[in-house]
Amino acid sequence: MPKPQAGEKRKYRTPDQLDRKNERQGSGYYAAIDLGTNSCRLVIAQPTPSSFHVVETFSKITRLGEDIIHGNMLTKPAVKRTLAALRVCRAIIDEYSPIIRMRFVATAACRRALNGKEFEEAVERETGLDMEVISSKEEARLAVVGCMPLLNRMLKRALVFDIGGGSTEISLARVTETGKTFIEGFVSLPYGVVTISEAFPGKEMTNLAYNTIVDRTQKILQEFEEKYHIAEAIKNQEIQVIGTSGTVTVLGAVHLNLPRYNRAAVDGIALSGADVEKVINRIKNMGYEGRCRHSCIGKQKADLTISGCAIIEALYSFWSISEITIADRGIREGILLDMIHHQKNNYFRQDGRFRKRFKKGRQYAGKKFGSH
Repeated sequence: MPKPQAGEKRKYRTPDQLDRKNERQGSGYYAAIDLGTNSCRLVIAQPTPSSFHVVETFSKITRLGEDIIHGNMLTKPAVKRTLAALRVCRAIIDEYSPIIRMRFVATAACRRALNGKEFEEAVERETGLDMEVISSKEEARLAVVGCMPLLNRMLKRALVFDIGGGSTEISLARVTETGKTFIEGFVSLPYGVVTISEAFPGKEMTNLAYNTIVDRTQKILQEFEEKYHIAEAIKNQEIQVIGTSGTVTVLGAVHLNLPRYNRAAVDGIALSGADVEKVINRIKNMGYEGRCRHSCIGKQKADLTISGCAIIEALYSFWSISEITIADRGIREGILLDMIHHQKNNYFRQDGRFRKRFKKGRQYAGKKFGSH
């Protein structure tokens, strides 16, 4: 099994898990890729009665959307880096059989890029992966689905924000009496941490640039607020605010003073509005070099984290948010939950037995990946 290269993060199976691999093969695996403007993330999982069990993950910062604000084109170096990461994803997926279902999505960078179709074709040609460019609405929905397990059962509504590299999705979701989740409304900010960082280049964002992002964000939120009256619902503690993104999880890690990032410690914790403000100020005061040295931020996120902080500050100050639930989950987990739910619904009784109903599309069973 190859060792991860610089900037790659792969969660390995333990020797004990490897010994049990053949025993688990009968239940099959699910695979999901979230290819964002900043990073490429893969997860392999198996279903459980209530959710799923993650078998393996892989992530790498590729900055696919690097320099996209100048000409709306994916650059050759960015494409090269991303294709290399996707080849690793393909190799990992090939280690698991059978793959019951898989879905690979690309978000803001590919939506925006004029050469996005060429990139999709290159991915298919060089890796065999069938990459699907999804809308901002679908991106928002998947983030909500992925974060719903963190929703307080006493509440029926959630405001979920997902700060991406090229866009930021903010969704108002409601859980019905039957347990189904639907999105009441959503708004997509046409920028994320990568595009903000490139719009305001330099190691340290100026106060003017930072405040510009806060002001612009709040102007976009105003129409959303007027339509759904979110501030009042938050004040009445009728809505749980859940944040997901690299910046959000960094806030959780810095708040906890972790010596190195630990998903188990961060995922699901709640930070008060006062704590969020303190952590953001702490990150600002670190300076660029301090953020580079911080074990939970590092050089690859030093500039991006400040951009994300500007968006978060805009949100919590605009709505006077008293508490934010930190989610180290999102689109990938939403894809998995979607696929597992739909797969269960694809069983039907015939002649006293359960059989599986397969449809055309991104579904594979009992096949070596790429043989469809």
